[in-house]
Amino acid sequence: MLRIDDISFSMAGRPLLQNASATIPDGHKVGLVGRNGTGKTTLFRLIRGELALDDGRIELPARARIGGVDQEVPGSEVTLLDTVLAADTERAELMEEAETATDPARIADIQTRLADIDAWGAPARAATILKGLGFTNEEQAMPCSAFSGGWRMRVALAAVLFSAPDLLLLDEPTNYLDLEGALWLESYLARYPHTAIVISHDRGLLNRAVGAILHLEDRKLTLYQGGYDRFAETRAARLAAAESEAKKQDARRAHLQSYVDRFRYKADKAKQAQARLKALARMQPITRPQEAALRAFSFPEPDELSPPILRLEGASVGYDDKAVLDLLDLRIDQDDRIALLGRNGEGKSTLSKLLAGRLPPMSGRIHTAARLRVGYFAQHQLDELRADETPLAHLRRLRPDTPPAKLRAQLGGFGIGAEQAETEARQLSGGQRARLSLMLATLDAPHMLILDEPTNHLDIESREALVEALTAYGGAVILVSHDMHLLSLVADRLWLVKDGRVAPYDGDLESYRQMLLGNNKSTQETGKPAPKPAKARRPDRSDRVALRQDVRKCEERIEKLNEMRDRIAARLADPVLYEDARAADMDAWQKKYAEVMNGLDRAETLWLAALERLEAAGG
Repeated sequence: MLRIDDISFSMAGRPLLQNASATIPDGHKVGLVGRNGTGKTTLFRLIRGELALDDGRIELPARARIGGVDQEVPGSEVTLLDTVLAADTERAELMEEAETATDPARIADIQTRLADIDAWGAPARAATILKGLGFTNEEQAMPCSAFSGGWRMRVALAAVLFSAPDLLLLDEPTNYLDLEGALWLESYLARYPHTAIVISHDRGLLNRAVGAILHLEDRKLTLYQGGYDRFAETRAARLAAAESEAKKQDARRAHLQSYVDRFRYKADKAKQAQARLKALARMQPITRPQEAALRAFSFPEPDELSPPILRLEGASVGYDDKAVLDLLDLRIDQDDRIALLGRNGEGKSTLSKLLAGRLPPMSGRIHTAARLRVGYFAQHQLDELRADETPLAHLRRLRPDTPPAKLRAQLGGFGIGAEQAETEARQLSGGQRARLSLMLATLDAPHMLILDEPTNHLDIESREALVEALTAYGGAVILVSHDMHLLSLVADRLWLVKDGRVAPYDGDLESYRQMLLGNNKSTQETGKPAPKPAKARRPDRSDRVALRQDVRKCEERIEKLNEMRDRIAARLADPVLYEDARAADMDAWQKKYAEVMNGLDRAETLWLAALERLEAAGG
């Protein structure tokens, strides 16, 4: 159990937490939300003991392991798989000691512990996590130095997930994942066996992967049960109630003050006036909660062009004379809202750069409408910004004849205040750079707006504001995002980027999600949604009998495998096995143990599936 008891903390004289408390039971998955800058990451550092509290205490069980992702793994020559395996330090130390230990009793202890932690099944578990985060089998055998920073962050995430700490702290983990990786992480977190706290602005993850929301606001912590949507409804009701009470108190206060002002100096009313003054002093102000300011983005409206505004005919695009995408035959009209789907590395960003004019075609033709203006938001925002220029300097360069006061007002409309306006782009927060990039991308009222991961570093309120702006916007939108909520509200067409081609995806986002999670075999094979199954008939008594038999068979199989596991574990714990003459026997027993554990995993999966079928049949 994590207990946060009446803690206070200030940074540079600014209070971030004040008498804040929360209790998170073991095994719970919690989303930590709050406006940018309220102190969510600081709370993580306090939990890890990296910062000292001003007051209060944070309690964790003795010897509880805390894990998180703070930085990318180094670009070493160690393979991805070995890097992840090394994250389980106990296993690594035991495996190393097993190579040199000579005392039979110690060797038996080592092998017993290795069996307890399923050390021989570890490579398969690590490979599964890496695959879920987007690494192929071939890539897992490559050195870390072969990958860029964003991909090495994924390796770091894989490592901490593999180590399975008692308390998992993840700070915006989907910021360096694509949609496929984000959906896999949702599913993994929902099944994570220990406690996890996730800072996220991804509504999909906060609705599907966690069971509670911890809200940091007004320097206090409030725990809400349920996912984000339920939290939003509950909080909206609380805000409305607090606002109503505050208005009532304001009216009572104004009435009392009016009486005091009128009669405090009149002898016959002075006593009553003094009584009302005391009543005013006793009234505890009802604080209105800090409602996150929904800073609405305002995109200028483009003039209308004749369709199509852009057409590709047999185009190919790539780098260094090597095509990433080929045979592109695509059309974009001004009213299109298109989401690009596909795993990282398939070419979504390459296609975005081609459409934005940042990359020339290697072959084929591109037809664009006369006077076509294109706005482009890059995934890596500093690629499009000048790191040593302030936001004000960016605007002044593009609008030299506009008065500085008007430029500042424009920046303020995108949530960039007076202080940030004079701060170099490299020193701005991720959210501030995102707002500046959005402003610059839309400054000329583009007819087509290309957004490559625009929600990274934006808080939930800003994401909602972006949805509203895009809905009202009169130009075409090409969108690359791992945010399913944003895609579902903005996109009405889906293009799948896969195997060097770009083609319309005939399903919807939910069918694509199911395909990625492996629940839709037909979609996985054809790229089209599976046909809807015929309405199932109500199971009769004979069906339920058969289902109960399936459950019993699965239970019997699990019982036998458990017996086999215990016998093999006992054999591995026998010091005699580790005498020199029996070294070959030891390897065989270890392989048997790994096979039994894999079989036990499969048997338990089949048992759970049989139970679900029986429950669905009312059995």
